[in-house]
Amino acid sequence: MANTPRYMEIANELRQQITTGRLRPGDQLPTEAELAKQHETARNTIRDAIGILKNLRLVEARSGIGTFVAIPPVRYKVTLTPDERTGFGGGEGKAWVAEAEAKGRTARTGDTEVHIKVATPVMAEALNVSTTESLVGRHQERYIDEVAWSLQTSYYPMDFVTRGATELLRNTDIDQGTMDYLEESLGIKQVGYRDEIVVRPPDAREVDFFNIPDSGAVQILEHRRTAFDAHGHPCRYTVTAYPTDRNIFVIEAMLPVPDETA
Repeated sequence: MANTPRYMEIANELRQQITTGRLRPGDQLPTEAELAKQHETARNTIRDAIGILKNLRLVEARSGIGTFVAIPPVRYKVTLTPDERTGFGGGEGKAWVAEAEAKGRTARTGDTEVHIKVATPVMAEALNVSTTESLVGRHQERYIDEVAWSLQTSYYPMDFVTRGATELLRNTDIDQGTMDYLEESLGIKQVGYRDEIVVRPPDAREVDFFNIPDSGAVQILEHRRTAFDAHGHPCRYTVTAYPTDRNIFVIEAMLPVPDETA
């Protein structure tokens, strides 16, 4: 069995000091020269070890000062539940802001970006349309305490616009909420949804927006929600990307109450 490279041994030792609390968030690491002397190795070896810790988001370099143990973001609990009294189930727009504020956090969304996109096979299956059909995509960047927190895009069949729901094409938030608007304009009422959760590496846009390593050290949790109307027809497909270093998912379920009179 091959020996562990020296830089990996040093990285593992420093990582253990961080995870056990010997080195705490905000603490400054010894300099490269000091670590090299301590471990009786070359500075390049120390540099490689520190590079591993940077990719793991355990340390960060501050220009002209040194390397410090990273201060992790205060994690936010995303509650997926059918009961909006206990959580908005990964809601959109103003509902999401209200949920965050109820938890004592400050949230905001970026400007709504609208684009027209031909349905991918996954989108087509979710919305029960063909892969040649165009969809309206409404995209928002979302922030908590001014930190990039999630990216969300909701897709709607272009048929909704043809039938009169033209507000879907506007690059602005829909005041009453998109689903309330669809009920008002088209009589489409959301009565349920199905969730899928996928964990994957970040893409280039997510690496830039969330300021995370492109190595995949911080994975993306992709929440896919298909909403259904009273007739069982899919009416919205929402994809939300959450970096796993700052989000915790809480899934609530309500069990049926047994009929004791039977």
